[in-house]
Amino acid sequence: MVLLTALGTVAGGLLVGAAPAGAATWTTLAAGVAYRQYDLPAAAGTTHVHVLSVDLTNTHVRLGLLYPGKVASRATVSQLATAQKAVAGVNGDFFNISEDQHPGVAATGANVGPAIANGTVLKGAVPDAQRFGPELPPGTTTKNVVGVSTDGRARLDSLALNGSLSTLGRRLPLGGLNQYALAENSIGAYTSAWGGVSRARATCGTDTDRAAPCSTSTYEVTLKKGVVVSASATPGSGAVATGTTVLVGREAGAQRLRKFVKGQRVAVRYGLTAASQRAYRFALGGYPVLSGGQPLTGLDTRTSAVRTAVGISNGGQRVLLFAVDGAAAYRKGLTIAEVAKALKSLGATEGFSLDGGGSTTLVARAPGAAGVTVRNHPSGGAERPVPNGIGVFTQ
Repeated sequence: MVLLTALGTVAGGLLVGAAPAGAATWTTLAAGVAYRQYDLPAAAGTTHVHVLSVDLTNTHVRLGLLYPGKVASRATVSQLATAQKAVAGVNGDFFNISEDQHPGVAATGANVGPAIANGTVLKGAVPDAQRFGPELPPGTTTKNVVGVSTDGRARLDSLALNGSLSTLGRRLPLGGLNQYALAENSIGAYTSAWGGVSRARATCGTDTDRAAPCSTSTYEVTLKKGVVVSASATPGSGAVATGTTVLVGREAGAQRLRKFVKGQRVAVRYGLTAASQRAYRFALGGYPVLSGGQPLTGLDTRTSAVRTAVGISNGGQRVLLFAVDGAAAYRKGLTIAEVAKALKSLGATEGFSLDGGGSTTLVARAPGAAGVTVRNHPSGGAERPVPNGIGVFTQ
């Protein structure tokens, strides 16, 4: 995918005298897509929110993954929406934003959870302890996703990597797919969907501590059309060509890869298996906050911040894309518990938290406009490049 160089403009200016929730009205942006903004009382003070309502019963509207074409790559939401011709969208999953804990190791920019675009599996979830973002609510994992299944309904689910390496009559488990972090003792696969960023980060940290040192036992094998063509004692970098797969192992996984020899045939198979056994058109990670119309137990009630979230109502036929404004007057934002409450007040029965803070961005194209504008005020003063988001598409 070629990214168009386009920056969305920030709409609005100062939010003075904005309508309260009860007085706010919806503005139709396209058939099946509406937008509203309103003030919302919160523990840290009045905040301001922006909401997109998407009617999935309208056959001319769909949701999809916004991303720059590679997993380990970032762009602003307005750039992504413009490049993919979306009429609206929000930022997506939490991501590997920095590597201060591992000097000399480059941050990949890759997101935490699983990702599916247009029915194609892009990546698996990193281990829970390797995630970036706030502490997960009890009972949730990095495998949690929000997405749209092949029946056209939005759902919350969990996607686990199911993969293997078959060679010389043996089958080895595949422990990762295009992930910035691999579980200890595992082997991960990197395809052309990964990008050109170094794979060194994959062997850093442990299953219990993201800040733990990088492994000293690593190995990398490159397959071309299913045949071993080269190997290295350390993970490399550079684009992975179509038809090529790079296997990265750590600890016991590295020991297994050291036994591979040039010319050996290796079959790599993988997929994402949903807890619901459904297939997905698109999905991305985050964590649930509302289920069956009730907030999850153990949601944080203390930390207020700028947030992005998704609400689902009408049995998955309506989706709400929710973003807190980051203007100085509203920057204290909402707690996660307040996000769940706000989604419920909008009619959602299921709710899902996405990345927030400086990543929070909601864009939309006004009727007749050539491109999208940023409807909220990003808390950092400008859009932050992100690895993915949710796009609203019409036809």
